[in-house]
Amino acid sequence: MSEDRNQPLVEVTAPADARFAIVWSRFNHAVVSKLLDGAKECFSEHGVASKSVYVVEVPGAWELPYAAQKLAQSKQFDAVVALGAVIRGGTPHFDYVSKGTALGLGRVSHDTGVPVVFGVLTTDDDAQALDRAGGTHGNKGHDAALTAIEMTLFDRKLADDGITTKRA
Repeated sequence: MSEDRNQPLVEVTAPADARFAIVWSRFNHAVVSKLLDGAKECFSEHGVASKSVYVVEVPGAWELPYAAQKLAQSKQFDAVVALGAVIRGGTPHFDYVSKGTALGLGRVSHDTGVPVVFGVLTTDDDAQALDRAGGTHGNKGHDAALTAIEMTLFDRKLADDGITTKRA
């Protein structure tokens, strides 16, 4: 397994009342299901009860921004994790889907003020995707869940320090 170059500098424990949503794309199911398993495992490792993680499926990566927006707008979650895999084929479709998904998820985060974590693999082939879904490059679903916890802690620190207000 490769060395993780983005390890937290301190122990990360999710706030007891934190709630998270995971939206995952079933297209490229063999890969994305492993990302989903990694995300669930990470939440569990960091003190998040399974009842505090809402999981919903969409058909493909293109639909992730729409679903993430609905989840973020609900104000029920501290962060949303979007998981998918867009694997390059022989047509420009890869470019449109990967760029649209990335820009869409970023926009949702900016527009709603809820962290939306990009856990979407964009790879040249199946082998690269599997390497990042529990293979030699770790599990990027696990990494995305950890980022969601860290961003929740960040938001709460800003609120506790009086820089922002807590979300209702």
